Amino acid sequence: MNQGSATPPPGQATLLVVEDDVTINQALTDRLVAEGFRVIQSYDGPSAVAQHDEHRPDLVLLDLMLPGFDGLEVCRRIQAERPVPVLMLTARADETDLLVGLGVGADDYVTKPFRMREVVARIRTLLRRVERARELATTQPELLVLGALAVDRGSRRVTVDGVDVHLTPLEFDLLLALWAEPGVVRTRDELMREVWGWADAGRTRTLDSHVKALRAKIGGDRVRTVHGVGYALGTDAS
Repeated sequence: MNQGSATPPPGQATLLVVEDDVTINQALTDRLVAEGFRVIQSYDGPSAVAQHDEHRPDLVLLDLMLPGFDGLEVCRRIQAERPVPVLMLTARADETDLLVGLGVGADDYVTKPFRMREVVARIRTLLRRVERARELATTQPELLVLGALAVDRGSRRVTVDGVDVHLTPLEFDLLLALWAEPGVVRTRDELMREVWGWADAGRTRTLDSHVKALRAKIGGDRVRTVHGVGYALGTDAS
């Protein structure tokens, strides 16, 4: 099947839509183009990675189940190349699949059947988050250091004891949100609004899964849980 693109006036964000169901793929493309986005289409795992490498999209809308290899593998490969927001589409409500998907770099997910307006809203939220992160990077110190943990805001590079740690775009923004007030407990709602751009008590597992992934990469003692409230960045971890 031919891959393709649909292009409105230049200057708009470029989205890569990866969905093997031709009808769904085209419906998404038509709606997103109508919303003012440039859309690149792909229908399987290998072509998705190739299209990403060629077009360098601003966001990837990624189905979980794909021919060739699945969306989790696509996510792993593109995140290894560069940080890019990923919104996953899944027909499976199984929580384990969702948590695994978020653990490899997906920023959010929408479960099928979905409403087009919800997909568009999630996309705009993720793109706004990226833009906010860029703005913050120009107004706050480039280098942040807390014990053995160091963050270079400009390059979005994170090191622990001088060793590079690869964080997904959302994990990086979550770390910065916690770093805004080291030692101070940030509530779940605060973090959801600041990092994701929305707060939804029914979707706090999204936040929990990202905290879990962040801890695994920077050290579990660096992010403290306050049960029933939220999370805080520890100030006494070496």
